[in-house]
Amino acid sequence: LEHVSYRDLEGWVAANLQPSTAFSLAVKKTVRHICDFLKEQCFEDSTRVLKTVKGGSAGKGTALRNNSDADVVLFINRFSSYQDQEQQRVRVLALIEKRLSECSSTLSFSVSISKPRYKDTRGKARSLSLTLSSSASGESIDVDILPAYDALGQVTHDGPPDPEVYVKLLATCRGPGDFSPCFTELQKKFVKCCPAKLKDLLRLVKYWYKQVLKPRHPSAKLPPKYALELLTIYAWEQGTGRRDDFSMADGFRSVLELLGQHQDICIYWEKYYSLQHKLIGPHLKDQLRKSRPVILDPADPTGILGQEKRWDLVAKVATESHMSLPFVIAARSWNVQPARPVTVEVKQLQGASLRRTIRPSTKVWDLKAEIEQAWGIARYQQRLALQQPAGSPQAILKDEDSLATHGIFYDTTLLLLHTVPQKMEVLVKDNNNQTTVYTVQPTDTVLQLKKQIQKRVNLTAEYQRLTYETVELENHRTLEHYNVQPRSTIYLLLRLQGGGGP
Repeated sequence: LEHVSYRDLEGWVAANLQPSTAFSLAVKKTVRHICDFLKEQCFEDSTRVLKTVKGGSAGKGTALRNNSDADVVLFINRFSSYQDQEQQRVRVLALIEKRLSECSSTLSFSVSISKPRYKDTRGKARSLSLTLSSSASGESIDVDILPAYDALGQVTHDGPPDPEVYVKLLATCRGPGDFSPCFTELQKKFVKCCPAKLKDLLRLVKYWYKQVLKPRHPSAKLPPKYALELLTIYAWEQGTGRRDDFSMADGFRSVLELLGQHQDICIYWEKYYSLQHKLIGPHLKDQLRKSRPVILDPADPTGILGQEKRWDLVAKVATESHMSLPFVIAARSWNVQPARPVTVEVKQLQGASLRRTIRPSTKVWDLKAEIEQAWGIARYQQRLALQQPAGSPQAILKDEDSLATHGIFYDTTLLLLHTVPQKMEVLVKDNNNQTTVYTVQPTDTVLQLKKQIQKRVNLTAEYQRLTYETVELENHRTLEHYNVQPRSTIYLLLRLQGGGGP
């Protein structure tokens, strides 16, 4: 990558990262043979394979030239619920391994197949893995065989399934993404419909992950590649408006910059499930309030990706690539925020309402400024509270917090309560760099604050000079006049003896 120019990047990706047509066809044929065998010869009792679905990067159309992956998900009639899958999966995997070993010599494949091996997730055998390789081209692909419960049934369109599918999932699921193979068809459709150029950008991001990031931190608990794929799709949606024609270098730079803001990332889609559903919605909102970054699997509401992983290491390597790769240095990043804008409806108790579309990073104080501009209610007389179910305690939003601090990453209603001006804390820093906290009201005059300081540090008011944001404060003015914000810093300087107050 360090030798690729801005102008040559897209040609380089096509020539070096896209798998060869011959190997792709050979893999497709081999996977089909494996699927046919599993359907027709693997199970001898009443167990039947209802359908097979090819997922992973090969199924989504984002496979890399070498060492990519494919999932073959077997939906079998032995699993009639999520619980059945959890209880019987290990037994089914053992049977598949036995039958593959017995029959491998009788199966004719155009590529060589490694001995099956188990893959574990959180101490549970989740899949059986094979490596398909070609001695002619040197290309290889890992194929994971995953038995799963057919939760979706016949998928006939790219739209939301019956919500009951997810309601049952939430009632059963114990860990994030435990049953994600059940939703392979939706995961596949979500990526498969992306334009070809975006799929090449996904290949580039995965190549960077494997060839740049992973070698730097081979034993670290890095977030899954799927999380970076979803982040890339989000960046493309927000940065281009879903256009087919875009600069791949600009897109890659935008993804690197988002990785540098990982502590603010909160990404989700409502294509297959909805925040408005009375049972699914509360779960989703709990997910969105978890420590960031939050990246939700668009097909599986339990699939929160990359929690407790070393995003800090990813961000560090992303910053280094941002500063060193020639095509990134020459690129211009898209205007993409780490979370989508949200619509906030502010309601007064007498019924009036106000809508604003703002970023989750917006401070509550700044939202109050917009309310003041629209309704003429001074910020100091506003209290904003999250609208809660009847009987729940009111959650008051603090001025210095952002909306994100309160988990507001989705359209939300806030209640506006009129109050007398609230007390607030301000920080006063003197010329010795010592900071003292004072409790004041916005309607207090500067002189009243000086008298508080006089009591605390024994410096008479007439010898004090106070400045806020480089402006010297006049004794007769109120703190509100200078727009002094909670927890902000006022600087205390000494006035030369004989000088009068303003």
